[in-house]
Amino acid sequence: MKAVHFGAGNIGRGFIGLLLSQGGYEVIFSDVNERIVEELKQRGEYTVTLAEEGASGIQVTGVTAIDGRDPAAVAEAVASADLITTAVGVNILKHIAPGIAAGLKLRLQRGGEPLHLIACENAIGASAKLKEQVLALLQPEEAAAVSAMAAFPDSAVDRIVPLQHHEDPLAVTVEPFYEWVINRSQMLPGAEELPGVHYVDDLIPFIERKLFTVNTGHCSAAYAGYSKGYATIQESMKDEDIAAFVQSVLKESGDMLIEAYGFHRAEHEAYILKIIDRFRNPYLTDEVVRVGRSPLRKLSHEDRLVRPALRALELGLPAQRLAEAMALALRFDESSDPEATQLQESIRELGPAGALAAASGLPEEHPLVAAAVSRYDELAKL
Repeated sequence: MKAVHFGAGNIGRGFIGLLLSQGGYEVIFSDVNERIVEELKQRGEYTVTLAEEGASGIQVTGVTAIDGRDPAAVAEAVASADLITTAVGVNILKHIAPGIAAGLKLRLQRGGEPLHLIACENAIGASAKLKEQVLALLQPEEAAAVSAMAAFPDSAVDRIVPLQHHEDPLAVTVEPFYEWVINRSQMLPGAEELPGVHYVDDLIPFIERKLFTVNTGHCSAAYAGYSKGYATIQESMKDEDIAAFVQSVLKESGDMLIEAYGFHRAEHEAYILKIIDRFRNPYLTDEVVRVGRSPLRKLSHEDRLVRPALRALELGLPAQRLAEAMALALRFDESSDPEATQLQESIRELGPAGALAAASGLPEEHPLVAAAVSRYDELAKL
C-alpha cells in the first residue's frame, strides 16, 4: 500500500508519517524543502524520538519523497496512491490543491480505485476545505466523477511537536501522547481503518474538544508566558499564576463544551488535567514564540479564543478568562512574527478595540471585545 503525504515537516514526519508507516504503508512525502526531500529520497528512513524518560527512539522505514514543485511527479503520485494525507497548515491547502486535482484527473483517466484524502490540520472541516479547493479546479463532469470516486473525511489531530534542534535534518522529537480522530461517516463504504486511529460518526464534538482545550490552553500559556518574559511553555507552566490562569481558561472552554456536547464533567476535567500535564512535560522544549505566533489567525472569529468565548456567552456562561487570553494575545509584540507585527500596527492605527474587532470580525461594541480591551488596558498599566 502507498500513501502520499503532503508536508514533510515535523508533524508530517513525527506524527502522520510515523502512523502510516506503522500501519503498513510506504509513505511518499511531498514537500518544497529541497534538503528534506533529498535526505528522504537517499536514506528512506528517519528516527522519531519520544520526549519521555529514557527518550526511546522509533525507526520509520519505507519512506521517500518528491518535490512538491514538480507538477508531474505530484500528479503521478496522487494518481497511483492508496491514501492521501496532508499536514501543511490549513492556509497552504490551496497551494497543494492543483497538484491533487491534476493527480485525480489522471487517476480518472486510468480508471483508478476509490481514494480517501484526509487533511490533518488544526482546523474545523479541513478536509472539506481541501475538497472544495480541489473540485473548483476541475470541469463539472470531472468534479462529479471525482466526488463519486474520492472521499474527503474530516479529522482531528493532536500531538505536540516543538521546534527541533537536531544535527540530523530528518530526526524529530514528539511527545508520547497523540490522538488522530477521523469521521467514519464521511468514508467510503467498506474502507479499511488505520491502526492507531480513532473513528467516530460525529467529529465536531471531538475536534472542538481538542481545539478548545489543547490549542486554546497552549496559546493562553504562550501569551501569558510571553508577557512575563519566559522563553518556553515549560518555564511558563512552572509559574503558579500562569498555570492557574491556563486552568481557569480551560474551565471556561470546558464548561461550554460540556453544555454544548454533553461531555461527562468528571471525564472532561480529567482531560484538562492531562492536557496541562502535557504542557509541563520536562522532556519537551516548546518555545513560547512558536506557540504564540500568528496571533491574527488565533484571534479570528472561528479560532481557538474567540469561537469558544462566543459559544460560552451564547450559552449564558462566563468568558472572562478567555477574554483575558485575547488581551494577552494583543500584547504579543514579537518582531520575528509578521502577524504579530501587523497586529501591533493595527493597534497603533485603530486602538486595541478596533484591532481586535478587525481580527475577530466582531463589532467594537461587542461585550467580548469590551472585556478583552478592559483587561488589555489593565495590563498596560501594570
